[in-house]
Amino acid sequence: MTSHHDNPSGSNPGWAEPAPTALLVLADGTVLEGIGFGATGHAAGEVCFNTAMTGYQEILTDPSYAGQIITFTFPHIGNVGANDEDIETVSLAATPGARGVILHTGITNPSNYRARRHLDQWLKARGIIGLAGIDTRALTCLIRRKGMPNAVIAHSTDGRFDLDALKAEARAWPGLVGMDLVPMVTCGQRFTWDETPWRWNAGYGRQETPAFNVVAVDYGIKRNILRLLAGAGCKVTVVPATTPAADIFDLKPDGVFLSNGPGDPAATGEYAVPVIRALIDAGLPTFGICLGHQMLGIAVGGRTVKMHQGHHGANHPVKDLTTGKVEITSMNHGFAVDRASLPDHVEETHVSLFDGSNCGIALRGAPVFSVQYHPEASPGPRDSHYLFERFVGLMRANRSV
Repeated sequence: MTSHHDNPSGSNPGWAEPAPTALLVLADGTVLEGIGFGATGHAAGEVCFNTAMTGYQEILTDPSYAGQIITFTFPHIGNVGANDEDIETVSLAATPGARGVILHTGITNPSNYRARRHLDQWLKARGIIGLAGIDTRALTCLIRRKGMPNAVIAHSTDGRFDLDALKAEARAWPGLVGMDLVPMVTCGQRFTWDETPWRWNAGYGRQETPAFNVVAVDYGIKRNILRLLAGAGCKVTVVPATTPAADIFDLKPDGVFLSNGPGDPAATGEYAVPVIRALIDAGLPTFGICLGHQMLGIAVGGRTVKMHQGHHGANHPVKDLTTGKVEITSMNHGFAVDRASLPDHVEETHVSLFDGSNCGIALRGAPVFSVQYHPEASPGPRDSHYLFERFVGLMRANRSV
């Protein structure tokens, strides 16, 4: 598979296509040439495709994308620029998230009243390497046929590359199976959160009268998750991923939230699953999403599997089997809970209408549930916000017992 650029002048034989300043080098030796933007340098990762039409800033700062290079299937990315509010990673000092970004069309100038920076400038500041000008449809089809490849993305303004070294780096990168990436995205110490969701012409608010005390375990948590928990009436204490169960119990929570995050759930589960089991045994209302959902699945006796192409986008239909309703969800995961591995005391509550894969579980007779997708929906629709009220309902019911 090779890349090419269409001749914008139609038939002018004197027109020369620009020299490539960025490469995507796949582990099988395939080289795609394009025009670089964002940061310079090179980075290895797993290439996935994302079908979202908007919300690229939130996607690129989602810690769940650590270790990945994102190909956007929507061709026009960057037209609303970048700002200081639509960042999903909690730590502004760190830059967890995507290692690279691939676009079909070059970034246009921003055209949005909230824009503070051109996306290219923002990517440079965050150290994210970009490549534009390739056939992203062909790359997406390759991923659908062969699965998500390991690769190196490289950007050099002078167009000079050590191709042999890049190919060797792509081949040598071990891939996400068995990789625990949570240590690079989790918080370093405990902190509290009281910011509530954004409202038109008002911005973000503050939760001043919380009714519930929630501990959120940070495997790579996103800001809008914390905002929705605060908006649902929760005082939120965020703790690092390696926090022992005893320390969580000392905070006397009404409930525990298990966050999203990157990497292989089985690898992170080596230290996270025993803690999750202790929370379940204590009868604490527990709500997990994404990586938290996968590790909860392991904790209750299931197993996880690597997906062929993963689910990445803001338009994924999921059916809630408990209500019969279909919601459009925001997803980002390359591993899934194997539905066939779930024991009898676990109810499957949600399924993907794309491929039938598991998207939610609940424990029978216990206040514990989780979903595979990102119910905070940033970016994406708001169909799944009800899950935060479901969590609050479990905490309220547990108090009255």
